[in-house]
Amino acid sequence: MYEIFAKLLKAKGFTAYQVSKATGIAQSTLSDWKSGKSVPKADKIQKIADFFGVSAEYIMTGKEGDQGRKYYLNDETAAIAQDIFENKELRLLFDAARDADPEDIETVHSMLLALKRKERGNVD
Repeated sequence: MYEIFAKLLKAKGFTAYQVSKATGIAQSTLSDWKSGKSVPKADKIQKIADFFGVSAEYIMTGKEGDQGRKYYLNDETAAIAQDIFENKELRLLFDAARDADPEDIETVHSMLLALKRKERGNVD
């Protein structure tokens, strides 16, 4: 199990300390898993899985079953992707912005914010 945990740390750019702080699992517990002094309990495996956006099965086996598979590792990213998928106008904007220069995207963003302010009556 620790080998899979270590691979996830490296792939996602996290440290064991960051995972410890985010999940509430003591660093000493992580060290015990690494050294083989103890085996993680189901609740802690689930906390690690939730942190990385994978299933508990993946943490234990390195294989993702059909249940609990997440395409996005981040819930906010998944919500944004779903919004774009469901909204034709957002898809249109996303497609247009896909290969635009960052400065152009910032200009369009500023324009949209100005339009929203105007709509609300907060014209500068």
